[in-house]
Amino acid sequence: MTEPSLHGTRPTELSTVVVPLLKGVLYEDNDAPAWAALLRFQARVRDYVAVLGLELVLDEAEGYAFLRSRLHDDADNDAKRPRLVARRPLSFPVSLLLALLRKKLAESDASGGDTRLVLTRDDIVELIRVFLPATTNETRLVDQIDAHINKIIDLGFLRRLKSGDQTGGQGAFEVRRILKAFVDAQWLAEFDARLAAYHAQLTATPETGHE
Repeated sequence: MTEPSLHGTRPTELSTVVVPLLKGVLYEDNDAPAWAALLRFQARVRDYVAVLGLELVLDEAEGYAFLRSRLHDDADNDAKRPRLVARRPLSFPVSLLLALLRKKLAESDASGGDTRLVLTRDDIVELIRVFLPATTNETRLVDQIDAHINKIIDLGFLRRLKSGDQTGGQGAFEVRRILKAFVDAQWLAEFDARLAAYHAQLTATPETGHE
Protein backbone atom coordinates (compact mmCIF):
# COMPACT_ATOMS: atom_id res chain seq x y z
CA MET A 1 0.00 0.00 0.00
CA THR A 2 1.38 3.40 -0.98
CA GLU A 3 1.78 5.98 1.77
CA PRO A 4 -0.58 8.95 1.17
CA SER A 5 1.16 12.04 -0.15
CA LEU A 6 0.86 15.71 0.83
CA HIS A 7 1.01 17.72 -2.40
CA GLY A 8 3.41 15.18 -3.84
CA THR A 9 5.50 14.90 -0.66
CA ARG A 10 5.31 11.97 1.72
CA PRO A 11 4.45 13.13 5.28
CA THR A 12 7.55 11.37 6.59
CA GLU A 13 9.75 13.29 4.13
CA LEU A 14 8.23 16.62 5.15
CA SER A 15 8.59 15.82 8.85
CA THR A 16 12.35 15.21 8.48
CA VAL A 17 12.64 18.90 7.63
CA VAL A 18 9.83 20.58 9.59
CA VAL A 19 10.52 18.90 12.94
CA PRO A 20 14.18 20.06 13.15
CA LEU A 21 13.09 23.57 12.13
CA LEU A 22 10.45 23.66 14.87
CA LYS A 23 13.16 22.72 17.37
CA GLY A 24 15.54 25.53 16.33
CA VAL A 25 18.05 26.60 13.70
CA LEU A 26 18.92 24.07 10.99
CA TYR A 27 22.58 24.28 9.90
CA GLU A 28 23.90 22.70 6.73
CA ASP A 29 27.10 21.54 8.43
CA ASN A 30 25.25 19.99 11.39
CA ASP A 31 22.56 18.00 9.52
CA ALA A 32 23.39 17.53 5.84
CA PRO A 33 20.47 15.10 5.09
CA ALA A 34 17.86 17.46 6.56
CA TRP A 35 19.47 20.40 4.74
CA ALA A 36 19.32 18.57 1.42
CA ALA A 37 15.66 17.70 2.06
CA LEU A 38 14.91 21.35 2.90
CA LEU A 39 16.34 22.55 -0.40
CA ARG A 40 14.36 19.86 -2.23
CA PHE A 41 11.01 20.53 -0.53
CA GLN A 42 11.51 24.23 0.20
CA ALA A 43 8.26 25.44 -1.42
CA ARG A 44 6.17 22.82 0.39
CA VAL A 45 7.82 23.59 3.71
CA ARG A 46 6.95 27.28 3.24
CA ASP A 47 3.31 26.40 2.51
CA TYR A 48 3.11 24.04 5.49
CA VAL A 49 4.58 26.41 8.10
CA ALA A 50 2.52 29.32 6.76
CA VAL A 51 -0.58 27.50 8.07
CA LEU A 52 1.02 27.71 11.53
CA GLY A 53 1.59 31.47 11.17
CA LEU A 54 5.32 31.00 10.52
CA GLU A 55 7.68 31.83 7.69
CA LEU A 56 10.88 30.12 6.62
CA VAL A 57 14.09 32.14 6.61
CA LEU A 58 16.64 30.34 4.45
CA ASP A 59 20.16 31.51 3.59
CA GLU A 60 21.74 29.00 1.24
CA ALA A 61 25.02 30.92 0.98
CA GLU A 62 25.52 30.97 4.76
CA GLY A 63 24.04 27.50 5.27
CA TYR A 64 21.32 28.09 7.85
CA ALA A 65 17.54 28.17 8.08
CA PHE A 66 15.00 28.91 10.82
CA LEU A 67 11.35 29.70 11.37
CA ARG A 68 9.92 32.96 12.65
CA SER A 69 6.46 34.33 13.22
CA ARG A 70 4.96 36.01 10.19
CA LEU A 71 4.56 39.77 10.31
CA HIS A 72 1.14 41.23 9.58
CA ASP A 73 0.02 44.72 8.62
CA ASP A 74 -2.58 44.79 11.40
CA ALA A 75 -0.42 45.33 14.51
CA ASP A 76 -3.35 45.14 16.96
CA ASN A 77 -4.57 41.79 15.72
CA ASP A 78 -1.00 40.59 15.30
CA ALA A 79 -0.41 41.10 19.04
CA LYS A 80 -3.45 38.94 19.84
CA ARG A 81 -2.47 36.02 17.62
CA PRO A 82 -0.96 33.01 19.40
CA ARG A 83 2.75 32.52 18.71
CA LEU A 84 4.35 29.15 18.09
CA VAL A 85 7.81 30.73 18.24
CA ALA A 86 8.12 32.68 21.48
CA ARG A 87 9.89 36.03 21.73
CA ARG A 88 12.68 35.90 24.31
CA PRO A 89 13.70 39.18 25.93
CA LEU A 90 17.45 39.52 26.47
CA SER A 91 19.32 41.10 29.33
CA PHE A 92 21.32 44.24 28.65
CA PRO A 93 24.76 42.56 28.87
CA VAL A 94 23.67 39.76 26.52
CA SER A 95 22.31 42.30 24.00
CA LEU A 96 25.55 44.27 24.28
CA LEU A 97 27.70 41.19 23.72
CA LEU A 98 25.63 40.18 20.70
CA ALA A 99 26.15 43.64 19.20
CA LEU A 100 29.91 43.45 19.82
CA LEU A 101 30.12 39.99 18.24
CA ARG A 102 28.12 41.22 15.22
CA LYS A 103 30.53 44.13 14.76
CA LYS A 104 33.48 41.75 15.07
CA LEU A 105 31.93 39.55 12.38
CA ALA A 106 31.47 42.56 10.05
CA GLU A 107 35.11 43.56 10.59
CA SER A 108 36.24 40.02 9.84
CA ASP A 109 34.20 39.96 6.62
CA ALA A 110 35.56 43.36 5.57
CA SER A 111 39.13 42.15 6.04
CA GLY A 112 38.52 39.45 3.43
CA GLY A 113 39.88 36.73 5.67
CA ASP A 114 38.39 33.42 6.73
CA THR A 115 34.57 33.47 6.73
CA ARG A 116 34.70 31.54 9.98
CA LEU A 117 35.23 33.86 12.97
CA VAL A 118 36.76 32.08 15.97
CA LEU A 119 37.35 33.89 19.27
CA THR A 120 38.86 32.66 22.49
CA ARG A 121 37.19 33.14 25.85
CA ASP A 122 39.81 35.76 26.67
CA ASP A 123 39.02 37.59 23.40
CA ILE A 124 35.35 37.80 24.36
CA VAL A 125 36.12 38.91 27.91
CA GLU A 126 38.31 41.74 26.60
CA LEU A 127 35.65 42.65 24.03
CA ILE A 128 32.99 43.44 26.63
CA ARG A 129 35.12 44.30 29.66
CA VAL A 130 35.53 47.99 28.71
CA PHE A 131 31.76 48.47 28.68
CA LEU A 132 31.17 46.96 32.13
CA PRO A 133 31.54 48.76 35.46
CA ALA A 134 35.04 48.66 36.91
CA THR A 135 35.49 46.06 39.64
CA THR A 136 38.30 44.62 41.74
CA ASN A 137 36.63 41.21 41.77
CA GLU A 138 38.06 39.75 38.55
CA THR A 139 36.73 36.26 39.27
CA ARG A 140 33.17 37.50 39.65
CA LEU A 141 33.43 39.56 36.46
CA VAL A 142 34.68 36.61 34.41
CA ASP A 143 31.99 34.35 35.91
CA GLN A 144 29.34 36.85 34.82
CA ILE A 145 30.77 37.04 31.30
CA ASP A 146 30.86 33.24 31.17
CA ALA A 147 27.14 33.23 32.00
CA HIS A 148 26.47 35.67 29.15
CA ILE A 149 28.52 33.50 26.78
CA ASN A 150 26.53 30.40 27.80
CA LYS A 151 23.27 32.28 27.17
CA ILE A 152 24.44 33.21 23.67
CA ILE A 153 25.43 29.59 23.03
CA ASP A 154 21.88 28.57 24.05
CA LEU A 155 20.50 31.15 21.60
CA GLY A 156 22.58 29.58 18.81
CA PHE A 157 24.82 32.57 18.01
CA LEU A 158 28.00 31.03 19.44
CA ARG A 159 29.33 27.49 19.17
CA ARG A 160 31.84 26.09 21.65
CA LEU A 161 34.62 24.37 19.72
CA LYS A 162 36.05 21.02 20.70
CA SER A 163 39.66 20.92 21.83
CA GLY A 164 40.65 18.96 18.72
CA ASP A 165 39.33 21.58 16.31
CA GLN A 166 42.19 22.96 14.22
CA THR A 167 41.01 26.56 14.52
CA GLY A 168 39.70 26.31 18.04
CA GLY A 169 41.02 24.53 21.04
CA GLN A 170 40.06 24.75 24.66
CA GLY A 171 38.09 27.91 25.44
CA ALA A 172 37.45 28.80 21.78
CA PHE A 173 34.12 29.77 20.22
CA GLU A 174 32.83 30.18 16.67
CA VAL A 175 30.57 33.17 16.02
CA ARG A 176 27.70 31.69 14.01
CA ARG A 177 26.95 33.65 10.85
CA ILE A 178 23.20 33.46 11.54
CA LEU A 179 23.81 36.45 13.83
CA LYS A 180 23.74 38.56 10.63
CA ALA A 181 20.06 37.68 10.19
CA PHE A 182 19.16 39.13 13.59
CA VAL A 183 21.47 42.14 13.67
CA ASP A 184 21.17 43.63 10.18
CA ALA A 185 23.30 46.25 8.40
CA GLN A 186 20.97 49.14 9.31
CA TRP A 187 21.10 48.23 12.98
CA LEU A 188 24.86 47.94 12.77
CA ALA A 189 25.10 51.41 11.22
CA GLU A 190 23.55 52.79 14.41
CA PHE A 191 25.92 50.73 16.51
CA ASP A 192 27.98 53.58 17.97
CA ALA A 193 24.88 55.39 19.25
CA ARG A 194 23.54 52.16 20.71
CA LEU A 195 26.87 51.43 22.38
CA ALA A 196 26.84 54.87 23.99
CA ALA A 197 23.36 54.13 25.36
CA TYR A 198 24.45 50.72 26.62
CA HIS A 199 27.53 52.18 28.28
CA ALA A 200 25.53 54.95 29.95
CA GLN A 201 23.01 52.52 31.41
CA LEU A 202 25.57 49.95 32.53
CA THR A 203 27.73 52.52 34.29
CA ALA A 204 24.66 54.14 35.87
CA THR A 205 23.43 50.80 37.31
CA PRO A 206 26.46 48.71 38.34
CA GLU A 207 24.42 45.63 39.30
CA THR A 208 22.88 45.16 35.82
CA GLY A 209 25.63 42.66 35.09
CA HIS A 210 23.28 39.98 36.51
CA GLU A 211 20.98 37.98 34.21
